[in-house]
Amino acid sequence: MSRTATQLATAVRRARRDATAEVTVLADRPDATVVRCGHVVAKAHPPGTDPAELAVRLGVAAHPRCAGILLPPVDGMAPLPDGRMVTLWPYGEPVAPDAPDAAPWTEAGSLLARLHAVPVGELPGPLPAMGGPAKVARAIARLRAAALPDTAATRAVLRAWAGLPGWARGVDRADGTNHTDRPDGTNHTNRADGTNHANRADGTNHADRADRGERPEARGLCHGDLHLGQLIRPRATDWRLIDIDDLGLGDPAWDLARPAAWYAAGLLAPEDWERFLGAYRAAGGSAAGPRDPWPRLDVPARALTVQTAALALAKAAAAGRALDEAEEAMVEASVRIARFMEAVG
Repeated sequence: MSRTATQLATAVRRARRDATAEVTVLADRPDATVVRCGHVVAKAHPPGTDPAELAVRLGVAAHPRCAGILLPPVDGMAPLPDGRMVTLWPYGEPVAPDAPDAAPWTEAGSLLARLHAVPVGELPGPLPAMGGPAKVARAIARLRAAALPDTAATRAVLRAWAGLPGWARGVDRADGTNHTDRPDGTNHTNRADGTNHANRADGTNHADRADRGERPEARGLCHGDLHLGQLIRPRATDWRLIDIDDLGLGDPAWDLARPAAWYAAGLLAPEDWERFLGAYRAAGGSAAGPRDPWPRLDVPARALTVQTAALALAKAAAAGRALDEAEEAMVEASVRIARFMEAVG
């Protein structure tokens, strides 16, 4: 076990008042360490997590309005010796990765609709912003930090990201800063010849145009990082949503974006997409529109495609391996997005 996992095991044993209880490491990554001890799971949240925001998110998960939707915490939070915050949760059975036909897409759609309908004015606050767009920006930062060769795929992912509205890139220019500027003062969009690939022949810049895209008016309680790994079934009860790190106020369409991106890339079967979308609408979800969902889902789905592709390229490079089939599909989808944006101007 890593040092963080060892500290976390000690913390959960202390919470259970059993110094010899068997501990199983469920995840041990720089951004999250999770261990199980009997019916209790302890999670060390990412370094730099704001304790005040985490406390609000815990309060939301424990609130009666979210009963039956979000998994409630077992207790409050405490720091590890390295300062990372720890929260405790009931253990639940996760979605079986080797049984795709049994994937709870219907339940996921229903849970999201119910989450989006929670009256935010009755919840603890102030609610932090939903973390989805910020994760896109971090994925792009990780791709740049990987210092990959200047390939068509890498350029396409960066172009697809630059063409998103600022709010969907995780960048807002209210402070007058430019997302393209690096800390060293250089600009990643500038070519070696001094020109800028973002500039069109008419002198306009597609990134600047995208920044003028309006932020969606719909604002509600959002999960912020929805995928099937965020569902568990505690003690044979119904499914619940877990992982509150990105929970907050935002555009509910974002929570539908990852399944939409997978569907558009050919990774999610049409029947599963229809089950998910149909269940969301049947439970009163309004973020997909009454008929055609894509006017609401297009920008968030493109953002999640870019995020997934950027992480795939960075992780594959770090591991010295080729992209797997799913990663390749998301990179190819980003290439199509970039080509489409260039074609429509």
